[in-house]
Amino acid sequence: MSNVSSFMAKSTIRAADLDHRKKINFNIGRYNAAVPQGKQQFANLAMARERAKNAKWRAIENLDSYLEEFEKKITERGAAVLWAETAEDALEEIGRICREKNCKTLVKSKSMVTEEIHLNKYLEQNGIESVETDLGEYIQQLDNEPPYHIVTPAMHKSKEDVARLFADKLGVPGGLSPEELTLVAREKLREKYRHAEVGVTGANFIIADVGAVAVTENEGNARLSCSMPKTHIVVVGIEKVIPTMQDLALFWPLLSTYGTGQRVTVYNTIVSGPRQSHETDGPQEMYVILLDNGRTNLLANTAARQALYCIRCGACLNACPVYKNIGGHSYETTYSGPIGSVITPHLKGVGEYKHLSYASSLCGNCTEVCAVKINLHELLLENRHEAVVKGNSSLAERLAWKAWKQASLNRGLMNAANGNIKSKVVNLVFKGWAQHRDKLNFSQKTFNQLWKERQG
Repeated sequence: MSNVSSFMAKSTIRAADLDHRKKINFNIGRYNAAVPQGKQQFANLAMARERAKNAKWRAIENLDSYLEEFEKKITERGAAVLWAETAEDALEEIGRICREKNCKTLVKSKSMVTEEIHLNKYLEQNGIESVETDLGEYIQQLDNEPPYHIVTPAMHKSKEDVARLFADKLGVPGGLSPEELTLVAREKLREKYRHAEVGVTGANFIIADVGAVAVTENEGNARLSCSMPKTHIVVVGIEKVIPTMQDLALFWPLLSTYGTGQRVTVYNTIVSGPRQSHETDGPQEMYVILLDNGRTNLLANTAARQALYCIRCGACLNACPVYKNIGGHSYETTYSGPIGSVITPHLKGVGEYKHLSYASSLCGNCTEVCAVKINLHELLLENRHEAVVKGNSSLAERLAWKAWKQASLNRGLMNAANGNIKSKVVNLVFKGWAQHRDKLNFSQKTFNQLWKERQG
């Protein structure tokens, strides 16, 4: 089954799932109630978003120099920086490090970029136990599912769903409360931290001027993953760079507010290298893998480049009427929702993923809520345009629009057929339109006729 066929099949089933819609509306409703409270910390929210956008513009326009500055600074403190052009390159480097450390167990904090390269699957194939330590990710791993949402991985599950899952997979009593379920996960994961040879984290930001990575979380699992094992590996996309440490004072509150409605998340950590000679805690070795994996395709595209400004807050997913109906798994990509629909065709190929850019009402709500003011709905239109220019539209579609154009430019042709004929022709050519919508019905009279009747 092709990507577009699978997407249509899954989204059709999910859109009619009222139980799914109830759970999503409940969770997004709580998010919508919290975000206005978080926004109150900003004296001028519009100015904060504009400054954040400008900082990301500066970072992306000078990406090469900022990444080199970061590498220089963090290398001076003993970390090793590895450049990975593809997902395969990143996996090969991680595999090499794990073999050198004789790694049997690896603990991993929440990281969408490691989902992007399918790290868990790779480690499993190489006989290494990879344990998700974020509670939401841990739930998804137990259920053998990918994350549903880029911030809240198990958003589509109720507390009853999680209780049943824990009872089935972990052998605990059924019907446990959320607090009891959390304690069960904590007990299981603490043992993994103690025995893991390697810890893997992502990074919310790469701080160029000091040579450090910043990690934001609410559970402390990332801090444990990067400090308890002897080896710490950071996997991060090259677009996560920000110019200076001072920028964190802007980006951390923005990410917290737009991600979860908090003023600031519970744990905010800056990691600038392995354990130093005067320090008592931390890993003995630290590696930072800077991943491209198609990001330079976006960088080279001046029209779509601003998509690299994204700080992965997930606000556009929570605002999107399409996402709220079809769910995160229907997209069958690492990054779902509006931002996923914008970047995935550039990361993985327009030909196979152009359909995602049509999975939008173009209402503009995603642009309205974006923390760094990315024009997401305009970029969706740009993707559609690029797909046509590159010849990724079907011959039937091109011929249909060519005929439509000729008819629209010729008043005689437009007036030649009555409404019934036009309706039949259009519904035949665009037969997929009416599959989930009402049929297109044209007026029985032409505009010229109506004008003459009304104006004499």
